[in-house]
Amino acid sequence: MMLPAFNPVAGVLLIPIAAAALLALLPGYRLTARLNVFASLLTFLSAGALLLLPRPAPGAYVLVDDLNIVFIVLNSFVGLTTSIFSASYIAHELDTGRLTPAYLRFYHAMYQIMMFGMNLAFMSNNIGLMWVAVELATLTTVLMVGIYRTEAALEAAWKYFILGSVGIAFALFGTILVYMAARPVVGEGQDAMIWTLLIQKAQNFDPALLNVAFVFLFLGYGTKVGLAPLHAWLPDAHAEGPTPISAVLSGLLLNVALYALLRFKMLMAANPEAIAPGTLMVIMGLASLLFAAFMLYRRRDIKRLFAYSSIEHMGIIVFAFGMGGPLANFAGLLHMVMHSLTKSAIFYAVGNISQIKGTQSIAKIRGLTETHPALGWGLVIGVVAIAGLPPLGIFMSEFLLVSSTFARQPWLALILVFGLLVAFGALTLRLTGVAFGEPRGSRAPAEASYVPMFAHLTLVLIAGVYLPAPVVVWFQHVAKLLG
Repeated sequence: MMLPAFNPVAGVLLIPIAAAALLALLPGYRLTARLNVFASLLTFLSAGALLLLPRPAPGAYVLVDDLNIVFIVLNSFVGLTTSIFSASYIAHELDTGRLTPAYLRFYHAMYQIMMFGMNLAFMSNNIGLMWVAVELATLTTVLMVGIYRTEAALEAAWKYFILGSVGIAFALFGTILVYMAARPVVGEGQDAMIWTLLIQKAQNFDPALLNVAFVFLFLGYGTKVGLAPLHAWLPDAHAEGPTPISAVLSGLLLNVALYALLRFKMLMAANPEAIAPGTLMVIMGLASLLFAAFMLYRRRDIKRLFAYSSIEHMGIIVFAFGMGGPLANFAGLLHMVMHSLTKSAIFYAVGNISQIKGTQSIAKIRGLTETHPALGWGLVIGVVAIAGLPPLGIFMSEFLLVSSTFARQPWLALILVFGLLVAFGALTLRLTGVAFGEPRGSRAPAEASYVPMFAHLTLVLIAGVYLPAPVVVWFQHVAKLLG
């Protein structure tokens, strides 16, 4: 009897949802934490298999191509490392009474449903199904942001829910308009929502409908990306939810909405009479960068500080894809990957810090390199990386983006560099006291694992020094697809 062939697509989608059902039933923290890590590992291995095994042909609902496989592999890897960090972090929350065993069971089940929603969004070949998957991932993170049930946490979750719902409503209306533009060409029913058919026939769609659709899609999914002035939910969600969820929000969930925007940008580019979406993306990207860079100086909460840093970097990424072209798109892809790895590593450090010191106030956290050398220097490396200093990966992506922009639009490059320098100054100012100031607060050892943090930082350092040729070729190909 022959065993059925392994299907990595099914693994990426079915393992998280099966694990969620099991985690919702199982009692006991240690068992569920280990199962959460094990399920995340299996999902990552399935995603890695997509790089090695022949890809399935596009179907009515599922698509695997060179673009989304970047997001899928990154998503499953950060999901795995966050589950490892979460195992020890959440144990401390249980010991201190901030979470009950029932909430922990809920937390682990929601974690896997969130991973399922994000993976489904990346793999969807149906633009309606992609919208549903993004909404599912959003709702699960809303529930997890409010899991502490404090007044501040519930307020943050409620704000996230309301603003996210407004955004997703705009995205739904934009999706309906794309369907209306496609229907006369593709026909009634499901075919008018299959992305691979839409991209083939987009040149024949009504450009006026596409133009209006993209405005709504950009506002809708742009809210999820965290672009200013659509960002109001993001700082509160980061500050009040569990730190592993902050890592997932910055490192993964923002990328889901970005992916949706890129798909529709490609659709717009395929219609010669539609507006060029790049201009809107450039304006919003630069506005987000400048706004967040100045707001960094006013932050007093360490998690809010890095939440605004996420707004800054999503602005940079959207600007890169708005500029377009092989080099800017390559820089945007590289920056997205480096930001996800770096920012999640920073939140792993911040989670440890807030538990040790019992506070998120920057003024009460001092001298980490003396009291907790591994944690302090890990945070230093993370901040140096996110600030764009060499030889780390974000320096490389920003260098490529600035070079590309100077060659094409020098004035835009000056604004970009100005925003980067302002943000650099704010991060350096905050880091100096936290890492090197006179020690304050508890000197108790950290309970959460340092392995995920240093694994991410090692990858970011390697990428800044040397990118393997297959990765370069892969990203170059995707950059050409994005136009």
